[in-house]
Amino acid sequence: MPRTGFRGSVTSPKVDLIVDMGNPFLNLTVDGFLKIGTVAVAKTATEEAYHIVKTGSISQHKLENSLKKMCKEGAYWGTIAGVYVGMEYGMERIRGTRDWKNAMLGGTLTGALVSAASNNKGDKIVMDAITGGAVATAALIVNSLT
Repeated sequence: MPRTGFRGSVTSPKVDLIVDMGNPFLNLTVDGFLKIGTVAVAKTATEEAYHIVKTGSISQHKLENSLKKMCKEGAYWGTIAGVYVGMEYGMERIRGTRDWKNAMLGGTLTGALVSAASNNKGDKIVMDAITGGAVATAALIVNSLT
């Protein structure tokens, strides 16, 4: 009896933009900013489109607010990603090795810097540093599983 079937694979889209700033540290930082900032813009655009569809109304004012929100989120997420990538690269250069500890230290420093820049104090900065280190380390471990 003849059989038919389908076999294939699904791959994630790959978008690669190379910006040469003349320095590996700057190249990685700008790359992180652009990639993660783009993700934040897409996330916000999707949320805003959902709200417009849900309410069933659209206006120039809503579109302007949506665009402002997209830019703000993209800049915020991109900045955090850029700082993290720069910190991780800096740890790699300082320590002279490439391992999970760079992600942990980079995430910890990024969490502390972002928290301090947000006018947080004392324990909140420490908790954000711990969270940053944990998230960065977990992301590296999950990424290495694939």
